[in-house]
Amino acid sequence: MSLEIERKYLVENSGYKTMATGSKFISQGYLNTDPERTVRIRTYADHGFITVKSKNSGSTRHEWEYEVPYADAVEMLALCDNVIEKRRWIVPYAGHCWEVDEYGGHLHGLVVAEVELESEDEAVNLPDFAGREVTGDVRYYNSSLSSCRQIPQ
Repeated sequence: MSLEIERKYLVENSGYKTMATGSKFISQGYLNTDPERTVRIRTYADHGFITVKSKNSGSTRHEWEYEVPYADAVEMLALCDNVIEKRRWIVPYAGHCWEVDEYGGHLHGLVVAEVELESEDEAVNLPDFAGREVTGDVRYYNSSLSSCRQIPQ
């Protein structure tokens, strides 16, 4: 079993782009958005993944992710009602790897940064682009964003 411990922040400026070591375009959809257990399908480049996540407890939840054949992932994405498209920027900062997601489509303008941690009480230095923390705010879970019609306020 794998644990995911992450904190999430709204992004205040585009400084992350000059700090980034790369980016990739991601498409993802949800076969199940039940808060107790989500099932996500994701593609990028020529890779496909299926991920199962449990309900959050603070900034921690169980997560299982497996690579699946790209063609299968594309077919599974077609089963999803709402697909999110985003560009993910990889930003190393102060010993952590930040992932900054710029959303497209109906979520255009939303930019969120996440950092994975080893423990919930691990100290993390915030880069200048990190704004208001939204860890645990269900409105900013990708599974929620996939079905909303506007950016949460």
